[in-house]
Amino acid sequence: MSSPPPDLSELYQQVILDHNRNPRNFKRIESAKCKAEGNNPLCGDRIQLYVQLDDDTISDVGFQMPQGSGCAISKASASLMTEAVKGKRIGDAEEMFEAFRTMLAGGANAPGKLAAFSGVRAFPSRIKCANLAWHALHAALQGSAAPVTTESARDF
Repeated sequence: MSSPPPDLSELYQQVILDHNRNPRNFKRIESAKCKAEGNNPLCGDRIQLYVQLDDDTISDVGFQMPQGSGCAISKASASLMTEAVKGKRIGDAEEMFEAFRTMLAGGANAPGKLAAFSGVRAFPSRIKCANLAWHALHAALQGSAAPVTTESARDF
């Protein structure tokens, strides 16, 4: 489990801070065909995810976090995730979900800006924060009505 070089770590930190301060796709989509809720009781993170599909393509995606219920890593991860999956086919989004989980578990880095979270592996208690939005996306795409919680999922 190696960390990125210091200069890359600084860049990654800036990406995470930017997405926390200025989250992309931070919105409710009333007409969303797929929705999911996620909860990380350990950190207090809560997310509501909305996915609009056009056939098997994610045409729009948004998320909300009740005020004060999302840490910086959780919010930034949701923001970067929504940017990464918008316009992607469901299968491609599921592959990204697996790549992201694998990266946080110590495997190869996820593609593009998602690699910014590679440093989170050094802080095991924060991995659930980074994974929460991704598990909510997976649940939404699978049509699961049950809320996702970090305390019940084996592979968080």
